[in-house]
Amino acid sequence: MSGTPDRTLAVVCLASFFKGVEFIRECKRRGWRVVVLTKEKRRGEDWPYEAIDEFHALPNDAGPDHFLHAATDAGRQHKIARVVALEEFDVQTAAALREHLRLPGLNNSQACVFRDKLAMREAVRAAGIRVPEFVHTCNYQEVGEFMERVPAPWVLKPRTDVSAIGIRKCHEAEEVWRAMEELDARERPHERAPFYLLERFVAGEVYHVDSLVDSGRVLFAGVNRYGRPPMNVAHDGGVFISHAIEREAVERRELLELNRQVIAGLNLSRGATHAEFIKSAADGQFYFLEIAARVGGAYLAETLEAASGLNLWREWAGIELADDTHPYELPTPRDDYAGIVLSLARDEWPDTSAFDDAEIAYRVRHRHHVGLIVRSPNCRRVQELLDSYAHRLGAEFGAVAPPLERAE
Repeated sequence: MSGTPDRTLAVVCLASFFKGVEFIRECKRRGWRVVVLTKEKRRGEDWPYEAIDEFHALPNDAGPDHFLHAATDAGRQHKIARVVALEEFDVQTAAALREHLRLPGLNNSQACVFRDKLAMREAVRAAGIRVPEFVHTCNYQEVGEFMERVPAPWVLKPRTDVSAIGIRKCHEAEEVWRAMEELDARERPHERAPFYLLERFVAGEVYHVDSLVDSGRVLFAGVNRYGRPPMNVAHDGGVFISHAIEREAVERRELLELNRQVIAGLNLSRGATHAEFIKSAADGQFYFLEIAARVGGAYLAETLEAASGLNLWREWAGIELADDTHPYELPTPRDDYAGIVLSLARDEWPDTSAFDDAEIAYRVRHRHHVGLIVRSPNCRRVQELLDSYAHRLGAEFGAVAPPLERAE
């Protein structure tokens, strides 16, 4: 080869699902080359091609080895300096790529703690943080002793799925044994019972804390409460709601501290996180549910942006690309409140023009979905609008789909 070599550094973005448009754009805005690795079924999505230097749509059944080969192939032309997983299912693949290319970021062991709910719970419990009692569904004796010791109901959870996918609520021991038998009959080994855990079901209100982390410090965190637990929405249908809570609320202070402890306990140096906690209706205590090393889904980033003015995807890109020469600086956030109401819709493209309140900051535009994000300096006003919209959206547009057993 001849000519002057291009010294521009490249970031490889893994996205098995369509995610992270603003992350990609911010990387390009900061002068980096951007390589996107996705799957063939995602080729037709609205990717920001103007900000992408190389786009690779791998076969739909591509595994980690395919991604590794595509990334190293791209590395022949670009000096790869960062590998980032924009989607939950790519977190461990990205870690394997970093280790192969000797790049900074989560390694395999660290990524496992953010992907494997069993490893995650063990690590958080070891850090002294309250978690619901749980057991690995591998050894029959341990499972039986757990059910004798911990009263029903319980939830059977896949260790590496996301949201409420694959979760089952069981009220009797026989339900658990039947479910494990069914799982063990599955063709794919990684879908069988040893890849699940059984956990005490805790009834209560579910909160989420979405953070930006740099040098092990939480620089920004938004604290929101779900209108109904996500598992209830996934299994029973209905409207999804999330909204900010009062800045002076005791719960907010408690959750910010718990979130800080979880991130420190899991030894995350930098990135974006989405953590969930439940406030038990029985004892009023907060229990850790899960944490992901990524930006939250379901338009939560857009909701937080409406309240704070910060786009978590863009800020995450700034954190990932920072170095000693170009350190990351967090912009000053705004102090408004925001919330989202979101539902599956009967119509392919629902018309929400009849909703015309001045507080509407964003309208969801996604096939067979309907949603609105509202913003106000008044927390109560946000909650009033969401309650009103939830009823109207459910009545005028709402649809219900069966809960997913697997992501694909």
